[in-house]
Amino acid sequence: MVNRKKMKQKKILTENENYSNQGMRLNKFLSDSGICSRRQADVLIAEGKIFINGRKAEMGQRVFDSDQVTYNGKKVTLNEELILIAFNKPRGIECTTDENTKNNVIDYINYGKKIFYVGRLDKDSHGLLLLTNDGNLANMIAKSVNNHEKEYIVRVNKKINEDFLEKMRNGVPILDTITKKCKVTAVDNQTFKIILTQGLNRQIRRMCEALGYKVVDLKRLRVMNIKLGNLKEGAYRNVSKEEYDKLINDCKKKS
Repeated sequence: MVNRKKMKQKKILTENENYSNQGMRLNKFLSDSGICSRRQADVLIAEGKIFINGRKAEMGQRVFDSDQVTYNGKKVTLNEELILIAFNKPRGIECTTDENTKNNVIDYINYGKKIFYVGRLDKDSHGLLLLTNDGNLANMIAKSVNNHEKEYIVRVNKKINEDFLEKMRNGVPILDTITKKCKVTAVDNQTFKIILTQGLNRQIRRMCEALGYKVVDLKRLRVMNIKLGNLKEGAYRNVSKEEYDKLINDCKKKS
């Protein structure tokens, strides 16, 4: 793992000064602990799965350093070491933190520490998936309003033409909206690369279906500056310090 422990500890100490005096919002506490993202934390709180000092937690509640937070009967504590890994997700592996779901990504990786995915890939898709224990970082990367690029290579069931490519580039009506303009280039007569800056549910598949095509293979190649490269399917690697530094700088520029 890239050694950013001192940097992460400094960040945690700075946050904990306020954490001790003013408390920390529960969803942020849970995301910083590596349990899940903030959005997922809100779901867990609403479902009554989070307890503070033995009592069921409430939405918007703040946590102080003297409080004991539990999830599934286990104590939750803040992380001190940043984890950010790049994983080549195989088809059939599901992006969920639900341990009861068969072939879930967390059990598949079996990392040994609490991590969660950043921007899911659907079960039938494969390629680059980022996982971390830092909720703030996950939020910065995942927010579509920041226009962060994600690159894919896609194969469809029949020949593509310039009309198809232009429509994909300029926006397709799906899910009661028009997709943002994006970059699309042909690779061969049934394959194209696409760079998105938004993340609607099954977006590429829905865009293709709206134009009369069916996706037969979808692979994510890049998230911002992090590339899949030659990473073996089913394997993961630690994101390098250089990659991490650029990622943070790019996030700050667009936030």
